[in-house]
Amino acid sequence: MISIVIAEDQRMLLGALASLLDLEDDMQVVGRAGNGEEAIRLVHQLKPDVCIMDIEMPAKSGLEAAEELKGQGCKIIILTTFARAGYFERALKAGVSGYLLKDSPSEELADSIRSVMAGRRTYASELMDEAYSGSGDNPLTEREKEVLGLVADGKNTKEIADELFLTTGTVRNYISVILDKLGVSNRIEAITRFKEKGWFK
Repeated sequence: MISIVIAEDQRMLLGALASLLDLEDDMQVVGRAGNGEEAIRLVHQLKPDVCIMDIEMPAKSGLEAAEELKGQGCKIIILTTFARAGYFERALKAGVSGYLLKDSPSEELADSIRSVMAGRRTYASELMDEAYSGSGDNPLTEREKEVLGLVADGKNTKEIADELFLTTGTVRNYISVILDKLGVSNRIEAITRFKEKGWFK
């Protein structure tokens, strides 16, 4: 029987999750926590196999709790509404076994718990896409950054070409590579993504 502690500050969701998992033949919810501090206490006290943790909770966030519980033998699965690359990176550093989104189907949660118990790691596909589209390190070359900087300054393709002594075709190529690398569909989105990541010096 897989023993589970759930940490979630929304009581209704906490109850619903516990009821859902208790319906599984091989799972038992042994503790419920309303914040990160309670989660840590319950994990030490009950020694569950798995702790399912929301991120944004009072007293201590799920990520802080996961960092504190690292290496304690309890597998941590983050279950959150936030598909943020920064959260995901921090969760990976804390050694979590899973990172799932709350809008995933409920059977996916039970399957993920079994997967994690079998020694695998399970992460929401949206996050993997984000992580590999250059979320951590800036994927652009110096020249691409220069081109995007000029786009952000409001310059059009011809003005950028004149300033960098390139043909307009080459500038257009640079821009399509930039959009591709940043996983966006137009120049405005590229500038926004670049700003969000803090890559504009």
